[in-house]
Amino acid sequence: MNVTELRRDGGHELGWALPSVLLGDAREGGRVRRSMRDWFVDTVMFLLACALTLLTLIEMAPKPPDPLMALEQVVGALCCAAVWLRRRWPVGLAVVTTLLSSYLEMPGGAAVVGLFTVAVHRPFKISGPVVLLNLVTVVPFIILRPQDDMSRSWMAAFSVTIVLTVFAWGIVVRARRQLVWSLRQRADSAAEEAKRLERERIAREMHDVLAHRISMLSLHAGALEFRPDAPPAEITRAAGAIRTNAHLALQDLREVIGVLRHADPSGENPVPDRPQPTLADLPTLVEECRQAGMEVRLDLRADGAPEGLGRNLYRIVQEALTNARKHAGGAPVTVTVTGTRGKELSVEVRNPLWVPGWARHGARLPGAGAGLIGLTERAELSGGRLQHGATPEGEFVVRAWLPWPVETTREDDQ
Repeated sequence: MNVTELRRDGGHELGWALPSVLLGDAREGGRVRRSMRDWFVDTVMFLLACALTLLTLIEMAPKPPDPLMALEQVVGALCCAAVWLRRRWPVGLAVVTTLLSSYLEMPGGAAVVGLFTVAVHRPFKISGPVVLLNLVTVVPFIILRPQDDMSRSWMAAFSVTIVLTVFAWGIVVRARRQLVWSLRQRADSAAEEAKRLERERIAREMHDVLAHRISMLSLHAGALEFRPDAPPAEITRAAGAIRTNAHLALQDLREVIGVLRHADPSGENPVPDRPQPTLADLPTLVEECRQAGMEVRLDLRADGAPEGLGRNLYRIVQEALTNARKHAGGAPVTVTVTGTRGKELSVEVRNPLWVPGWARHGARLPGAGAGLIGLTERAELSGGRLQHGATPEGEFVVRAWLPWPVETTREDDQ
């Protein structure tokens, strides 16, 4: 099973399956499904074990044949064949071949492959005791099978060097695979985080735009419903406002959907964002609300704010006015904007909590409560803060403070 197949199986299985693929940390004795790369590596390991065994056999050939020589050849051949089980029982293969090589010479090739396999496919809490067993078995081999052309001290040094070199090589391979797995996990997490942020951005944009337009539609429709005897000119004006806001809502929705449809998955040719409002568009927003019948007073005492800062404040005011229309239709709203470059840009939107029934423009609109949460997140992402709630004077107030740096770069304005 390769990594692509595991990704299709779902994130829950991917959590444990990727380490199994890259590190081989499967359960002992579990079923092994080899890829083409696995078959190639296993074949190389088998040939390496056979080559080491043949070299040992050639070195032992001048010795006269005896029962021990026959035993060496049989056990050496069986150990080479057992190398094909190194993925299913790596620890068992390493332990058995190590114990056999404590007296016999020809299982040494398979023992080297077994030690390397354990170092690669098992954590140190397992591979550490295995390499310790290899070092311990050097002692009986030197004592029981001394070599004529090499002293015991040189044999011990040579054997220990071989064991530690093979083990270190396996640890390096395992560390590299762990690094690859970690980088893949980070890449997957970064991709998922980017998708989540993009979905949140699109959802916030749709909420900011469509909630305002739809609340305007409901406001005018409510006025027509509760005042069927209104003068024809007023009915015509309300119907025109309904038609205009419906057209604008469809246009905004079409632009957002267009971004979703034409976005380049590779990210090389991103679709530019729709034109965003700034602080200079705030009077236009207030005038639009006034034409819809709201009583809004704007006190704007800030100018020259960067585009990004002005857009965030505009969205906060837009959502606050939308909530005022939803929950206190007909109530007068006061919007106060102040700010100084190098300090902060602040806004306060205030409206009465209670409105007489005769003053309301239609029925109260339902709300999911996500607007104020989104405003709080927007303010915090900008490095500011936002507060909202009822006051003892019987008013509902939304206050926001956004930092206004002395110098702004082009990236800050985006």
